[in-house]
Amino acid sequence: MNNYVSRARRAGLEWPLPEGLDDDSLELLLFLDLKSLPTPERPVPDWSLVDRELRKRNVTRALLWQEYRAQYPHGFGYSWFCDHFDAWKGRVRPSMRQTHVGGEKVFVDFAGDKIDIVDPDTGEVHTAKLFVAAMGASSYTYAEAVASEGLEDWIGAHTRMFGYLGGVPKAVVPDNLKSAVIKPDRHDPGLNRTYAEMAEHYGTAILPARPYKPKDTDEIEQPHFSILCYS
Repeated sequence: MNNYVSRARRAGLEWPLPEGLDDDSLELLLFLDLKSLPTPERPVPDWSLVDRELRKRNVTRALLWQEYRAQYPHGFGYSWFCDHFDAWKGRVRPSMRQTHVGGEKVFVDFAGDKIDIVDPDTGEVHTAKLFVAAMGASSYTYAEAVASEGLEDWIGAHTRMFGYLGGVPKAVVPDNLKSAVIKPDRHDPGLNRTYAEMAEHYGTAILPARPYKPKDTDEIEQPHFSILCYS
């Protein structure tokens, strides 16, 4: 308690707190240095608006930060923007933190819209889907462009992923796409037969993410490192 009182005194705060001082601004006053204090030229973004915009298709944190800096050229940097948005999310949407053991799980899915692949010899453009896999404990990531979301490409991407990783994790956690799961169910999902046979061959288990539970595949959204291959 004495630590907080000392911080409040250094920040020039008195009780009652100034009207309009929100939680983010109070945290900045108490815990960050003077260079990081908000000013009219460098305000704290409206995190609720940022959160709503991120739910739209093709909207990223980098894009929203660029819009913020365009409006406030002396505004906070990108790292600060991401760190404080994450802190805000943690306060308004608390959730149980997932703990992963090394080598236990790999999370797999197709990411986003189709991408264009250009043949360097002919210049011909082909569309492709991006298969992405991330290890649960390390977020070590493998990515590969394949022709479609069809079963053949899905299985092939898995086998090449195992080869790249140099081993097979205890469990594979896919999203509920049709190439993996034919009957989404929280307790007894129906797996595609070929996919189940692949898992049996490699001695791993398939644990589909629960329907409407994006946190189950959150590792795919935040990879730390990626290798992009073309097939």
